[in-house]
Amino acid sequence: MRKISLNTSSNCWHLILLTVIGSIAFFPFLGSIHLFDWDEINFAEAAREMIVTGNYSQVQINFEPFYEKPPLFFWLQVLSMRVWGVNEFAARFPNALFGVFTLLTLYIIGKHYKNSRFGLFWSFMHLSALLPHFYFKTGIIDPVFNYFIFVGIFCLAKLMDSTDRHAILWSLLGGSAIGLAMLTKGPVGLLLPMLTIVIYWIGSNCKRIISWQALLLFTLTSLLLPLIWFGYETYQNGIYFIKSFLIYQLELFNQPVAGHGQPFYYHFIVAFLGCFPASVLAFSKLFKTTKQERHNLFYIMRILFWVVMLLFSIASTKIVHYSSMTYFPISFFAAHYLCRLEQKKIIPSYTIHILLIIVGVLIAALLIALPIIALYKEFLYSYIKDEFTLACISLPVPWSLIDCSVGISYLLLMGAAYYFFKKCIPLYFAGWCSMATTVCLMLGIILIVPKIEIHTQRTAIKFYKSLAGKPVYVTTVGFRSYAPFFYFQQPKETVITAKQFNGLLTGELDNPAYFVVKINDRAKLECYSNIVFIKTEGGFAFFRQDNAK
Repeated sequence: MRKISLNTSSNCWHLILLTVIGSIAFFPFLGSIHLFDWDEINFAEAAREMIVTGNYSQVQINFEPFYEKPPLFFWLQVLSMRVWGVNEFAARFPNALFGVFTLLTLYIIGKHYKNSRFGLFWSFMHLSALLPHFYFKTGIIDPVFNYFIFVGIFCLAKLMDSTDRHAILWSLLGGSAIGLAMLTKGPVGLLLPMLTIVIYWIGSNCKRIISWQALLLFTLTSLLLPLIWFGYETYQNGIYFIKSFLIYQLELFNQPVAGHGQPFYYHFIVAFLGCFPASVLAFSKLFKTTKQERHNLFYIMRILFWVVMLLFSIASTKIVHYSSMTYFPISFFAAHYLCRLEQKKIIPSYTIHILLIIVGVLIAALLIALPIIALYKEFLYSYIKDEFTLACISLPVPWSLIDCSVGISYLLLMGAAYYFFKKCIPLYFAGWCSMATTVCLMLGIILIVPKIEIHTQRTAIKFYKSLAGKPVYVTTVGFRSYAPFFYFQQPKETVITAKQFNGLLTGELDNPAYFVVKINDRAKLECYSNIVFIKTEGGFAFFRQDNAK
């Protein structure tokens, strides 16, 4: 690999271009839609409670210890909320910022690996992949977590061909990145790079690939930041914290936590469709490697893909974004394919052409069909047996044929991209793919996602917001939700613990209590004579207990 250098005018212009493109792609409309249950609201609430309590070392939900995640992402959200206020834009801002960082980092590393053309291909193909792009517009942890792991793994690749002097630099930089990954999401931040490097070592016939001194420095550096936080938390709150945290991490692997059980092949389908069109181009490289390409970053990225894919396919808990670390290898191999195409070293196969057409048309067709189905949703009613689902779908939502423009724009722009692919002009292909995904997701956030939110959660969130600042209790019954905490702006003084819940139903209260249930669970509250029904709206029923002292 080449020496990293950005001292040319073309490199500076490329970085400026990618910064502008990333800013246009990721920042607009971040705050236009309510946060979604569970993860977005859960994480934003943890950040809000840090601000309310002034306790920035301990992650809390409902002002009780939350053992599932370390604090780094919430610290980023806290900083954002200090600037933008406690709102949706602030909760999503860190990921949008890391989206821009990711595009710039891919360009810099891609140029270092091959040349500036490869860097542009890599950045554009990552931008054009649907799920990676979409996640940069959300408030979930994974984009930040994946970024740090990726930087750490690149530094491991650099350690394989560095002098002793440079090895110290890459060990410190890579170890720090992995340490930040662990401080973002836990031990898996170290597990993924360690598995990757061990498999690389085995594939190299167990020959020395990194000096033991460099590897030791890398490992110690990666453990330093997490151990400082874990040590402080254990000192403050005892060994129960460590025990609860580790038990949760093991449960994610051993059993389907929160009902997220899926078949073994689940993540393969998610990665293929979610990373289109990059996944189509990357497919062959994930299975076949030429001898000239069997070293360092290329081989490591291939191993990383399979480590993540197999590890999370074996794990019992399967959530869409758990395999999101594979997005970096997929866009890398797509860039590799386009680079070879531009150099006329390959001819696109019939299979590649067919998959680009079929999958592209399929995605566009689904996006076009969704508003049409929503417009004529009455024909679905007889097939829906669940009362809650039926009530949500039957809500009057202003769908129109204009909403089909999301899918139509994707079809037309991807059609233009395919034209350039067929003409073997890969840079134009990558650029038009990026434009297709950017326009599609931006229109989707303006036209489609708000309507989906009305169907799924807005009636409940409006109810919580209407009670914000009032001296009342608010809770859900029969289903788990973090929305009351964030949108009611739950004060610490009116926290409802599991032990206090029954008192809200039957006891005398110092303040009124409000309850939200799914409409098919109304009987859980209708049996209490002191609890008054307020209304039903969408799939939710709202009740009040006003048995004041």
